[in-house]
Amino acid sequence: MKEIRKEQDQLAKNVKGVNQKLRHRTMILLAIILVIGFGAATCRLAFLQVVKGESLSQKAVEQQLHDTEISAKRGTIYDRTGKVLAQSASVWRVVMAPANFKTDEQREYVAKNLSKILDLDYDEVLKETKENSYYVSVKRKIETKERNKILKLQDTLSEKYQLENVIQLLDDYKRYYPYNELASSVIGFTGEDDQGLEGLEYQYNKYLSGTSGRLISARNSKGVDMPFAYEQSVDAKDGNNLVLTIDETVQAVVEKYMQQNIITNKVYNRGCAIMMDVTNGEIIAMATVGGYDLNEPYTIADETKQKEIKAITDEKNKNKAYNEALAEQWRNKAISDTYYPGSVFKIITSAMALEEGVVNADTSTFNCTGSMQVSDRLIHCHDWNGHGTQTFEQAIINSCNPAFMQIGAKVGAAKFWEYYQAFGYSELTGIDLPGESDDQFFTPDGSMGVVDLAVASFGQGFSITPIQMITAVSAVANGGNLVQPHVVKQIQDSNGNVVQNYDTKIKRKVVSSSVSKTLNTILQHNSEQGGVKCGYVAGYRVAGKTGTSEKLVDSNGDGVEDYIASFLGYAPADNPKYAMLMFFDTPTGDNYYGSVVAAPVFSQIMEEVLPYLEVETEYTDSEREDLDVIADQYVGLSTEDAQQKISDAGLTPVVKGSGSKVIAQMPESNSTVPKGGTVVLYTDKSSAKETVEVPNLLDMSLSDVNSIASQYGLNVSVKGTSSTSGDGISTKQSIAEGTKVSEGTVITVTFSPQSGIAE
Repeated sequence: MKEIRKEQDQLAKNVKGVNQKLRHRTMILLAIILVIGFGAATCRLAFLQVVKGESLSQKAVEQQLHDTEISAKRGTIYDRTGKVLAQSASVWRVVMAPANFKTDEQREYVAKNLSKILDLDYDEVLKETKENSYYVSVKRKIETKERNKILKLQDTLSEKYQLENVIQLLDDYKRYYPYNELASSVIGFTGEDDQGLEGLEYQYNKYLSGTSGRLISARNSKGVDMPFAYEQSVDAKDGNNLVLTIDETVQAVVEKYMQQNIITNKVYNRGCAIMMDVTNGEIIAMATVGGYDLNEPYTIADETKQKEIKAITDEKNKNKAYNEALAEQWRNKAISDTYYPGSVFKIITSAMALEEGVVNADTSTFNCTGSMQVSDRLIHCHDWNGHGTQTFEQAIINSCNPAFMQIGAKVGAAKFWEYYQAFGYSELTGIDLPGESDDQFFTPDGSMGVVDLAVASFGQGFSITPIQMITAVSAVANGGNLVQPHVVKQIQDSNGNVVQNYDTKIKRKVVSSSVSKTLNTILQHNSEQGGVKCGYVAGYRVAGKTGTSEKLVDSNGDGVEDYIASFLGYAPADNPKYAMLMFFDTPTGDNYYGSVVAAPVFSQIMEEVLPYLEVETEYTDSEREDLDVIADQYVGLSTEDAQQKISDAGLTPVVKGSGSKVIAQMPESNSTVPKGGTVVLYTDKSSAKETVEVPNLLDMSLSDVNSIASQYGLNVSVKGTSSTSGDGISTKQSIAEGTKVSEGTVITVTFSPQSGIAE
């Protein structure tokens, strides 16, 4: 028994030991599990708090709050005189709280009225009314007319359904351009979200756009936007304003005459003009004609092109044509198009030669036989009979290609390239507009063969932009300083305080003031004697040069070689202030020469804007003799007194009717009348109704025009070549043939040089 008991006790001890070991192991395992579990939880918690804490907090905020952007008012764009060229006006955003609707009837009523007022799809609006939200944006940028209708709808909802705050109107802004297409390629336009897409709107977007505000609304536990009462707003900060160097008055005059000339000379591929202050680089006007209405930038402005696109049946091709047409009308030719500058570049070649001392303005001579052999090329002058022996000044006035090939050879390829770079042709001008193009020279390193140098000397074989051309010539005009062109004069904050001024930036000295003075004098003589006579403006000492350059492509596909007609002039020549480049791409009318197509437009514009810009006149004795007379007020005077006053003014009186007093006159008072012209005095009602038909005054000499006009009792104001020299052929008349006018009416007739003109 004892033995058995011992064995049982021993077995119990063994079992107890095993149980203790198991319990111990279990506790160790449990401890390990707890340590690992809590450790993992701790690590996870630390990961969520430290690593993911910020993003999780953001998500929590996003679940609890709804953030809506409040539009900032975009800055205004002013011209240099303070006229508004672009501004943001107040419009409204329509928002809705569909969670407040109680019945389908209410939803359908609101959907029906909103879709009608806002010109929206009914089904889409109805779908929005069923959203479980207190904030749904229905439509942006509605005008006052729609806003007033929305306000009436709010009143109706309150009265009919006792619904408050279902529809709200939030402040918003819309961009307006008061002058429509004026300076469209410069100003540009904005997109649906008020971001700048073209022109200055794009270039200065960060200054104009301002800082958006915030409308923060709460969400409940179900993620539904809370009512409007649970909102907090952060005000938007208005954008800065731009003050431009552009003058709206000058810009309008430039565009007016450019547009007229494009029609008259049937210019196929539009035209551009740049007016620049040569002393500081300020752009006074920059026009690409035909532009587009800035308020409707996605509408094709060219009606002919509109019809062509509409006629395309294939949708893919139609979209392609539409997009190409948009890109073309938005393109700023003045900075984006490159062209052969032609004879205008002879100004630069002349400056190189004078600065290097390889020609002498007083003693150098050049022979022209009508052509010149350069390597294997025979290159002709525009005058195939030749100019014979010429001085340096005569070579410029004659615009003689062989003479300039000789001048270019004296300069040499290495120096030509050096000056080409110095005048800024191998780099962007840095004008503060998007889309400026690079030049295209013969080779990237400037190396040239003898033929390349020969044709480059008179502006062929390489391509530059109009802005590069006028910037370089401005350096010749202003004493030799290459200035950076710019269109923004100043940035102001929304209160009118100056944030930044854009002052004159002189890049480098290119030629000496003595070279500048010499060329200014020669180019003034060119306007009085050479191909620039059509660009002459009495009293303002114009200096300038015409250009007619070949194009490498047949733009309009008519199989005829295309040209660019240009003119670059500045005034006053003895103290240059304003330069202007005229550029007409592919004139298809009767003439394509720069002296016929471009120079007269320069004269018309400068004659109108230089007095406005307060440039002082300085007439020669011969100019003073030919000055127009301002007609006085003769109505109400006796015929004897009126005739005497007219005669004293150097004009000829003509009396119509049997009355004793003047009841009407032509030209009217304060009108300009050519020296020696006629003033018709009407003395009774029957005579005052008399009219004559304007005759054809085109393709005639000055004497013939005057003779025919006098037969009809009409006055002629002469512009262009014949105003300085008496030669030339009439190419334009201000009042069309067949128009009925009163006797004494003044018709402006423009004269252009005959064939064989210097280009």
